[in-house]
Amino acid sequence: MDTFALVVTIAVALFFTYTNGFHDSANAIATSVSTRALTPRAALAMAAVMNLAGAFLGSGVAKTVSEGLIATPEGSKGMGILFAALVGAIVWNLITWYFGLPSSSSHALFGGMVGAALAGGTDVIWHGVLDKVVIPMFISPVVGLVIGYLVMTAIMWIFRRANPHKAKRGFRIAQTVSAAGMALGHGLQDAQKTMGIVVMALVISGHETYGDPIPVWVKIACALMLSLGTYAGGWRIMRTLGRKIIELDPPQGFAAETTGAAIMFTTAYLFKAPVSTTHVITSAIMGVGATKRVNAVRWGVAKNIVLGWFITMPAAAIVAACSFGIVKLAFL
Repeated sequence: MDTFALVVTIAVALFFTYTNGFHDSANAIATSVSTRALTPRAALAMAAVMNLAGAFLGSGVAKTVSEGLIATPEGSKGMGILFAALVGAIVWNLITWYFGLPSSSSHALFGGMVGAALAGGTDVIWHGVLDKVVIPMFISPVVGLVIGYLVMTAIMWIFRRANPHKAKRGFRIAQTVSAAGMALGHGLQDAQKTMGIVVMALVISGHETYGDPIPVWVKIACALMLSLGTYAGGWRIMRTLGRKIIELDPPQGFAAETTGAAIMFTTAYLFKAPVSTTHVITSAIMGVGATKRVNAVRWGVAKNIVLGWFITMPAAAIVAACSFGIVKLAFL
């Protein structure tokens, strides 16, 4: 039974990674596709490969997820808590994907962990949740907005005397690099979040301890599922990011992607903070768009997206808590 519970929990964790891939693939490539720098299939293939590569670039975020948010629950109840947390995150991912809302898969997972832990009577490390999740949740969009605005302003000043057609053609080529950086950062951030959950499952089952390095098979499995999900594509969300917030041109797309990638690498390496790639790229697009004129950004769409950010963690927590109740009734 213990082995079966472990296998099921890891399988559900990998399915969450798959939903994360198709839910968040838009983060990496929507701007490149909307500016026609890349065709949708080429963009998805590139993003899938770079997601795979990014998953192997570090382990700080995985450590935060596995050790820094909830106390490690024990035994079959512990596995039930992890299972319920993942169900909460998956359900919320599917709901927001269906409605084309670019909410955060990361915060759905963290909300699921907190909700399942509370329902299961396991301690939540509130200072960890505050320092590594809640504060970055508020700071990273503001940073994305400001840096996106500044980067775009700098580009407009540097290329103010350039031929507009030549500049756009050049930035269209440059976007292949910035989109690749965005996808690499997505792999670095989001594959590690699932690695952290799988490590928790292995610790609960007694197959690992927290001092051990992350097993290579865990890295490969999480990276592959994220890449497969990315290649499956999240067209609904891509339309929201690429078209509905603002009509992007290649220089703006380059500025937004460069901003997003820089923030994701900085937070992963310096702070080991699992930030939301969705929050970062969406706010960067808004900041870049505001350089044209403030009302160029469709703030009504932006308002709905921000509202989705705020309800993601509580909503996923509620679904996870209900899921744990069902698991407890059926198996514990």
